Amino acid sequence: MASISTEHEPTRKDLIDAWIKAYGGPPPKGLSTRLLLYACHYNRQAKDCGGLKKSTLRQLKRCVPALPGTTTSDTGTPVAHKPGVGSRLVREWRGRTHMVDIRDDGFVYEGKPYRSLSAIARTITGARWSGPRFFGV
Repeated sequence: MASISTEHEPTRKDLIDAWIKAYGGPPPKGLSTRLLLYACHYNRQAKDCGGLKKSTLRQLKRCVPALPGTTTSDTGTPVAHKPGVGSRLVREWRGRTHMVDIRDDGFVYEGKPYRSLSAIARTITGARWSGPRFFGV
């Protein structure tokens, strides 16, 4: 991040400007001034000391789920973005637990076959939902 003077407490605007300079865009909405300050100090320390070791970065990357459709940097294989055949999706809706089994030819909900999660979400809610969003996949 841009250098922030330690002689005075930086303003929020100073911290946002430093973030933009470091990351090329504004900080996430709702980020507290205190967290902006910590980020600024961390970036200065990382620049001065060389940042995290590569092994630490690899460990951190393993802890963060990849976005659907992306590949892992270590293997180059696609990251699975949906549960596999034989999995069961569970969602609580208005005090009731709903379970959906994933089959190779579609989905089963309450013993009935469905072609899509969206159709099941519509059955459960009575409204048009994105099935993957409703079930969190």
